[in-house]
This record gives sequence, C-alpha cells and structure tokens, in this order.
Amino acid sequence: MKQIFFTVALIATTLVQSSFAQDKTSDVFAQYYAIKDALVSGNASLANTKAIAFVKTVVDDAALPEASRAAVVKDAAKIAATKDLKKQREYFSSFSDQMFEMAKSTKLNKEPVYKAYCPMAKGSWLSNSSAIKNPYYGNAMLTCGKVVETIK
Repeated sequence: MKQIFFTVALIATTLVQSSFAQDKTSDVFAQYYAIKDALVSGNASLANTKAIAFVKTVVDDAALPEASRAAVVKDAAKIAATKDLKKQREYFSSFSDQMFEMAKSTKLNKEPVYKAYCPMAKGSWLSNSSAIKNPYYGNAMLTCGKVVETIK
C-alpha cells in the first residue's frame, strides 16, 4: 500500500513539474511576442523594456535547455541594451532565429508557433497568429512577408 501511494505521489509530482515547465516556456514565448509587437508598432522604448523583462525571465528559467537559454539571452540583451529602433530590428533577426530553434526543441502544446519571413528584410520572426504583422518595417510595410513554417 505504501509503495502504491509513493508511486502515485511521484507521478503526480512529475506531472505538476512538467506542467509548470511548459507554462514557464509559454511565458517565454509570450514575452518574445511582446517584443515583436513593440517592434511592429515602432515603439523602441517598449521593445527595450520587454527585452529586459525577457532576459530576466529566461535567465531564471532552468526548465529551458542551457544552450538555447544562452543564445536567446545574448540576442535579447542586445535589444535591451539600446533604444534605437533600427538597431533593435537588426538584432531581432538573430533573436528570432534562436527562438525558432528553441520552439522546435521545446514542447509547446498551448498554441501553434508560426514562422514568418520578410524577403525585404531577409529576416524571420515568430507569431502566435498566421496574420502577417512585420516587425522589421512596422507600419511602412506591415503586411510584407508570409508564413513559411508552423510548429504545432
């Protein structure tokens, strides 16, 4: 009887920890989307603030693989270090590539992740929607690009 109770408790603990890790991973992607949305709107100050919050979250998230964490923190820190919209958009390309690699290697079961590509900027970005809202050109070319891959 004690062994059955112990086994049930162990399984429950594992499931709760797994669920918590997935929620934190979803939070990381929600913060990425917030940075993207700030760039879409052309708000460099907001992109800066959101990137700072992203870095703090990811540094503390031991559930994410170390290599993925280091790569996205490096790129997000560049966005966080400036309020120059043009530079932020340049750094966002590499940041998005790293986030895409993380999305492929990390189980996300809440919603699909759409990878869009802008041929004018020669850069990709991720979205939780298939609608195109270009973070590289904002209102100047809001719908430039197309969805090239979906992770479900």
